[in-house]
Amino acid sequence: MRAHLARVDAVLVQAVIAAALSFAHLHDLASAAGQDGWKAWAYPVSVDLLLVAAWKRLRSGSSKTAGWCWFVVALVASLGANVATAGLLDLADVPAWLRILVAGWPAVAFLGGTLLAHTAPAAETASASAEPETAGPPAIPEAEPKQPAPHVPAALVTHARKLADEHRTRTGSPIDTDTLRARLGVPAPLADAIASRL
Repeated sequence: MRAHLARVDAVLVQAVIAAALSFAHLHDLASAAGQDGWKAWAYPVSVDLLLVAAWKRLRSGSSKTAGWCWFVVALVASLGANVATAGLLDLADVPAWLRILVAGWPAVAFLGGTLLAHTAPAAETASASAEPETAGPPAIPEAEPKQPAPHVPAALVTHARKLADEHRTRTGSPIDTDTLRARLGVPAPLADAIASRL
């Protein structure tokens, strides 16, 4: 357990360092492109929030295309600022095309964040568009093709059992799949497969 905590702490320290450096590079680039004061600090926040929103969509287990698209857009913005401020760009004389990109970023970030937060995943959209009703007997819905069950490592099932036992002890009721998924941080299909083995 202690080794696991040490590993997580090292990863957390690395993540904080990387985030701080990237944050500073984005700020420096926005400032050099003419965005001063609080506006220069808002750029790194918007890039990082778009990355988080895209990562959240990727982790949801559905409609990953939009998540990957916006994750790549935000990653390119972050990586571009890191590379540009590494001496490849004269920050005292920023080219016009870069000023245009920096000035247009808020609209791009808003569009991406809005689409990620307020667009229904594809599975829900497909079920919402039902065929119009017809006179006569109700149609029997076609059975969806059965997806193969995802492989579940034994260690993950053991950990899930511990979580389920803790949940039962704390609440007096069995753990539901959504809570299990949230506690494990796994996609819904994997959480269903784990829950079936508890």
